[in-house]
Amino acid sequence: MKRKQFWISYIFLCLTCVLLIAVPIIDIFQIEDNFLVNYEDVAEANDNHLFGSYITGELSQKQSVGTEKVKNGEMVFKLFGFIPIRKISVVMAAEDDYYIGGVPIGLSITADGAIVISDNGNESIKEGDIITKINGVAMNDIDDMQEVLKNQDEAEVTYLRKNKELRTLVKVLKDKQNKYKLGLTVKDNITGVGTLTFVNKNTNEYGALGHAIVDDVGGNIVPVSNGNVYSCNLIGINKGQKNNPGQLRCVFVQNGKTKGSIASNSKFGINGTLTNFDGLVDKNLTAKIGGRLSVKPGKATIVSNISGIKEEYEIEIIKANYQKKANDKSIVFRVTDKRLLNLTGGIVQGMSGSPIMQNGKIVGAVTHVFLSDPTKGYGVYCDFMLD
Repeated sequence: MKRKQFWISYIFLCLTCVLLIAVPIIDIFQIEDNFLVNYEDVAEANDNHLFGSYITGELSQKQSVGTEKVKNGEMVFKLFGFIPIRKISVVMAAEDDYYIGGVPIGLSITADGAIVISDNGNESIKEGDIITKINGVAMNDIDDMQEVLKNQDEAEVTYLRKNKELRTLVKVLKDKQNKYKLGLTVKDNITGVGTLTFVNKNTNEYGALGHAIVDDVGGNIVPVSNGNVYSCNLIGINKGQKNNPGQLRCVFVQNGKTKGSIASNSKFGINGTLTNFDGLVDKNLTAKIGGRLSVKPGKATIVSNISGIKEEYEIEIIKANYQKKANDKSIVFRVTDKRLLNLTGGIVQGMSGSPIMQNGKIVGAVTHVFLSDPTKGYGVYCDFMLD
């Protein structure tokens, strides 16, 4: 009997040890390549057993050429400090300085396609879909449609719905002006307001918004053909309340002088190049970019000029999610600064992209507000915005 109990206890102990080792190893194999790191953050992660009780990360930089904003590197995860279990590619933050954002900007995007605003009874294509190709030809704007549809009875239409690519055949119509149409009402321009997050001092490349620009109806991420950034005037603030998110009321002149271009629109915001810095950044205010491993629960700040001058407002980071896969809800925080609470009630629409600062580094950007509590919000790590 004692012998049987011994073997049961022994097997249980072995299984427990296997699970303690296996679960962190499984997690390691879910980590995506190309996240932003440095030697100091990896050393601290190892000390805090972030990768697992028996797993450490070993960082090395590849030889690089030129003055890239990030350098290629590799990180090898080792079991017990000497058994390699996985190697991933990482990017190592260069010592570039970044201008700190915090200023609302006007955004105008010409979609790389045509956004359906009325389907007019079409059985396949619906409001909010984005037409990207017709008969295999890419649609850079609405004007491209007429040329491709000319003298066609039927067209194969490629479109996005909930960011998934679909295809269908649509009958081509000819109106009284001899123009060829699909029977849909479409547009190719979207405007909005967001907040500038950072600008690379050396390259003038910027990141803003922290989340994607999507069409209002379909929720699709709008592919960019081209776009522009404009100065934005804040004319008022609707304070946030429970279940009623507030809003920055801003205006900008779309045909006015541009501040820069929009090159891409992704889940983690917009990117492009600034050509005119006036009113957008203070060239005396710069900081380094901090990767996700550097973000810790505790005191931090967000930067905004909604009071009329650029200021830092105190927040508390409640949770910094160790994310194996990129997501735009990396950081959970609460606004603790009474000045900001008095101005806005917390986080409001239009503040997306406001820089999150911790230990003197730009570590993230505001992305969303809690509908049930406007004093709480989400943020995205800056390395996702750089990628």
